[in-house]
Amino acid sequence: MHGVSVLGSTGSIGLSTLDVLSRHPERFRVVALSANHNVERLAEQCLRFKPELAVMADAQAAGRLAERLKAACPETRVLAGEEGLLEAAAHPEAQSVMAAIVGAAGLLPTLAAVRAGKRVLLANKEALVMSGQLFMDAVHAHGATLLPIDSEHNAVFQCMPTGFDQGLARVGVRRILLTGSGGPFRSLPLEQLPSVTPEQACKHPNWSMGRKISVDSATMMNKGLEVIEARWLFDAEPSRIAVVLHPQSVIHSMVEYLDGSVLAQMGQPDMRTPIAHALAWPERMDSGVSPLDLVAQGRLDFEAPDLGRFPCLGLAYEALNLGGTAMAVLNAANEIAVAAFLDGAIRFTDIAACNEAVLRACTGGQAETLEGVLAADAEARRRAGEWLKCR
Repeated sequence: MHGVSVLGSTGSIGLSTLDVLSRHPERFRVVALSANHNVERLAEQCLRFKPELAVMADAQAAGRLAERLKAACPETRVLAGEEGLLEAAAHPEAQSVMAAIVGAAGLLPTLAAVRAGKRVLLANKEALVMSGQLFMDAVHAHGATLLPIDSEHNAVFQCMPTGFDQGLARVGVRRILLTGSGGPFRSLPLEQLPSVTPEQACKHPNWSMGRKISVDSATMMNKGLEVIEARWLFDAEPSRIAVVLHPQSVIHSMVEYLDGSVLAQMGQPDMRTPIAHALAWPERMDSGVSPLDLVAQGRLDFEAPDLGRFPCLGLAYEALNLGGTAMAVLNAANEIAVAAFLDGAIRFTDIAACNEAVLRACTGGQAETLEGVLAADAEARRRAGEWLKCR
């Protein structure tokens, strides 16, 4: 039995992961689960999967969970906070760890899984965005296996030749082409963007995602963070990573070769496909996703992204070229700005304005230590908060 820890089990990725695992009870065992504040959902998951460990973000929520499980699920230990997350990530009976905690909060537990030499199923792109080279150095130093869960990076991984970590040019790769739907506002008149609501921004046309990631998709910051993630995952220069809008979300990404060949990974827009791929890799197994009917699909469209409409994508390339802590700064500013937008405190277009202001104010830091990265993250959050107070 292959043990799996699911960090962020009550979010959309966590739910999809547990759905896939439940289809193969003879093969996988859930060892640990974690959630932020959703006690009821985590309690239901514990009652179903009987993990050895369950972790809540704070002590009060953990106490409520422990009370719920005391009689019905006494074999599950309940812990709280960062210490509990680190234990879940490094649990000795977990061969694989699904890293699905949203945002910067996922960095330390994901690194804990890496340092424990786990097979890390990376759905938390912010870990690589923030710490980049430090993260990849830890993967190599501790013998961890890193498998991407983002549909785009998983698609690229499936289309890559062996040995891509030795340099893309050496294995005949010209470019990585990351596809993106363009979100709900791809064709909305620009003058209407300032007045869009959080509810509109969270209605992605193809994917079912959490609110924060849905807003990132609407601004295309999500795609910008994916560009940064691809740079580290595939050791690719920024010039070798391009973004293509593909409204149908059927081709999840492509790899272009020097001989003119382009390999594309295709499938339904369902996160259970990359999750099942990573869980079973290098084998294949059923994910519960229906087959893709290309005849019924009928057409596939592509277009270049408009950086005037999606300035956050341009800011991500700028941060990547600046290097150092610029990527951690941009990610932190964006988390603060998106939270403010979801709370109704700022307009949709203010997200990019806040990100740009903080990025320009916090450049020049070095990302040579984890402490330096976390300090840059904290400073960017402080500056983003100050920017918001001036609105």
